Amino acid sequence: MNTVTLAGRREWIALAVLALPTLLLSIDVSVLYLALPPLSQSLHANSGQQLWIMDIYNFMIAGWLVTMGTAADRLGYRPIMLIGALGFSLASIMAAFSTTAGMLIAARALMGITGATLMPCTLGLIRHMFHDAHQRATAISLWMSCFMVGMVIGPLVGGVIIEHFHWGGVFLMGVPVMLLLLVAGPLLLPGYREGTTHTLDPVGVILSLLAILPFVYGCTELARSGWSFWPLLILLAGIVFGVVFVRRERRQADPLLDLRLFADRVFSATLIVLFFIAIAMGGISIFTAQYLQMVLGLSPLHAGLWMVPQAVFMMIGFLISPPLAKRFRPGGLFAVGLVIAAIGLFLIALVGPDAISPGPGSVPAGRGLALVVIGGVLSAFGIAPAVSLGTGIVISAAPPEKAGSASAICETCNELGVALGVALLGSLGAFFYRLRLPSFLPSGLSVRDLFAAREGFASAFTLVPAVRPQAAAAYMSGMQVAAGVSAVVLAGLAVISVVGLRSVRPLGAGAAH
Repeated sequence: MNTVTLAGRREWIALAVLALPTLLLSIDVSVLYLALPPLSQSLHANSGQQLWIMDIYNFMIAGWLVTMGTAADRLGYRPIMLIGALGFSLASIMAAFSTTAGMLIAARALMGITGATLMPCTLGLIRHMFHDAHQRATAISLWMSCFMVGMVIGPLVGGVIIEHFHWGGVFLMGVPVMLLLLVAGPLLLPGYREGTTHTLDPVGVILSLLAILPFVYGCTELARSGWSFWPLLILLAGIVFGVVFVRRERRQADPLLDLRLFADRVFSATLIVLFFIAIAMGGISIFTAQYLQMVLGLSPLHAGLWMVPQAVFMMIGFLISPPLAKRFRPGGLFAVGLVIAAIGLFLIALVGPDAISPGPGSVPAGRGLALVVIGGVLSAFGIAPAVSLGTGIVISAAPPEKAGSASAICETCNELGVALGVALLGSLGAFFYRLRLPSFLPSGLSVRDLFAAREGFASAFTLVPAVRPQAAAAYMSGMQVAAGVSAVVLAGLAVISVVGLRSVRPLGAGAAH
């Protein structure tokens, strides 16, 4: 009978150290929305520069994850993570003291590149520190819960900093955290590496960047400006480079991305589930954020506070998943959770145009807010088992020496899924917005106002204040459809989970599959 070495006090303390960069990344994501108005005014950033300040970080993270995951496998998780932490700290200081919009964009790009080292390295170390399946699942759940803690406290702490200090302070929040990691990491984190002398394939790195960056950028622009020629061409270019990358990797003796990992049915099925969860939730999150801020007129801080219950219940879902997975098969837990999440999205789909349109029988805005918050709570709680346990299944299905690559693939699927979800569901919502808009608009609008209103909800909200209620009603028609489609996707994933993961036994019941 095989015995598994259980993790001791040192490993759990090391997990607390690994939680530091995760907490930082989530805080960084959540506070930038609050900092954007004051920093844009201070740096005289135009609308295009504001978009790059927001987007370049995620572009770089998505593009560099695969490369950094493979580098961590070959050169060691601890040194790559510490180098990334140092680089992230220096880039954060550069961002905090930026004097031009271009300087801030460059700093955010460096933060994305160095930040791409942190996720693969932390998950790779967790894979090697926790050999017992249940302990590993618990460690991943705790690690993910720290991310949600950052999402909760980020807007609160960031709001205080922006209100009382310089906007650059939001970027300096993470520097002490990274310095603590640089001090504690060498003392507490173990060193693991693949043990080979293989170097990174520079052509593979370039091809992976040419595949991922245009794909994410194209999806983002299509969601923002509609189906226009150049974003679509850039998106297709990314797909073409992706095909070239995959064909080349299949022929390589020492590939940047080991495609043999996908031959494992459990590995592939779990990634499919995680990818489509990212599509569904990434797309619908844009609608709910705009509903809170533009339809209900809440400030970014107040909108963020109404989204705190989602983060709290997702954290609860993370924490209860490992104990449940000791008694029940993960595929069944995935399915039950995804059905709960689908119900939550159906509640959001009930928030229709009558929630803000005047007239007898209209649904009060307060009820619409309640449906969005409750629906968000159910959907966040419901996807938690699939996200936490699924991440563990992916990195456990891969050989230990490929843990960094496996975690990078998992994170890249999430980044690509969110980008694709924003593009597809955003485009679907925009189509129904334009379809329903004429039935809500009053007669007598000028051609200029009519054109601005048809451009999109944001355009109508900004340029044609007189038709904001009518544009909001049309927008919510699109949100209904997007939420309904996302609910159907999650319900379908419940079936895929049961079928695709039927061989995965409860944690601690023997081999994973």
